[in-house]
Amino acid sequence: MNYAMDIQGSAALSICESTLICLGDLGILGAGDIAGILEDAKNAHIAVPEQVSTQTDHQAVHNLIDRIIKGGNALKLG
Repeated sequence: MNYAMDIQGSAALSICESTLICLGDLGILGAGDIAGILEDAKNAHIAVPEQVSTQTDHQAVHNLIDRIIKGGNALKLG
């Protein structure tokens, strides 16, 4: 990935994580709903065909989302 994509990805991740935390704090989504969203996003990056040259990027995304789930920030209830 290039630097511009890293910046855009970091911004998107920050916005999405903050949104999930806010939705949890407001009681719009429960911890199970938020965990499901994160699991779905994580699992979208594990079944990558061998001919895809960005498989390592997909694995990195999968691992990052897994660390977010394990960290629990977006899963806290307000």
